[in-house]
Amino acid sequence: MNVLIGLLCLIWGFNWVFMKLANGVFPPVLFAGYRFALGALVLIAVCMVRRVPLPRMRDWKWYILCGILQTMYFNLAIQLSLEDLSAGLTSVLTYSMPLWLTLMAHFWLPGEQLRLRKLLGIVIGIIGLFVAMDAHWSGSTPALLLAVSSGLSWAIANLLVKRKLGHCDMLQFTTWQMITGAAGLLLYSVIFEHGESHWGVMPAVYVLFSGIVGSALAFVMWSYILSKVEASRASISLLLVPVIGVVSGVLFLNESLSVITVAGILLVLMGIWLVNGKSRKTRDGSTDGFRADQQA
Repeated sequence: MNVLIGLLCLIWGFNWVFMKLANGVFPPVLFAGYRFALGALVLIAVCMVRRVPLPRMRDWKWYILCGILQTMYFNLAIQLSLEDLSAGLTSVLTYSMPLWLTLMAHFWLPGEQLRLRKLLGIVIGIIGLFVAMDAHWSGSTPALLLAVSSGLSWAIANLLVKRKLGHCDMLQFTTWQMITGAAGLLLYSVIFEHGESHWGVMPAVYVLFSGIVGSALAFVMWSYILSKVEASRASISLLLVPVIGVVSGVLFLNESLSVITVAGILLVLMGIWLVNGKSRKTRDGSTDGFRADQQA
């Protein structure tokens, strides 16, 4: 599982570079639509080969809702935010998701109660987000809020997966939520975007990598991880993604890395570690927000 988690973090962290570069040759939402439409086609082919059945009627509403939250709105918010924010800052704000998910899990997921350690982690993480935003206040306030809301929408989708879809085939779920999200993104682009696409070898590479690797493969991996590990602990697996996103932006996009940005990122990571790390009581065998026998 650790190898799978590490590979997922590398894929999503590095994918920020492709998304940022793609914004220079495609209208941003149209690129997201291309990306997830390609990912959905790949997953449909896999489902056909594996003879995965259609979803049951009672699950359709949850698949559609998760597709809107996790694929359509999540990526719409990211792509629009990247027009004004750096890839690194956008990744930090987007991956506030573990903080929101941990807070919601306290109320709606049995065995994941919010204790003082988790509350302290959330406070430190939120402070870290504001420190990071102050470091790059050249971006517009709506773009900053939009990036934060992307993390919140993803957290809600993950909560629904844990509460409502634990019985489902994760390949089936990932495929149909991605179809829903891709359709919504393409529809939004047709109505609201008016830019031109500039196709070529490298633009095709952006679409292929983001669609096949960053979407189809990565989201199947995440759905599998989420189905096997409790929500608050699964989300901690993503703490490396904003770090990799920042480093990738510095290495490949010549983005700056200020001391304030580093401090904000470190606070975010510290908050996430406190939220999901094991306390002394947990290591000794007693509970700290969830039963020891529930740990994955």
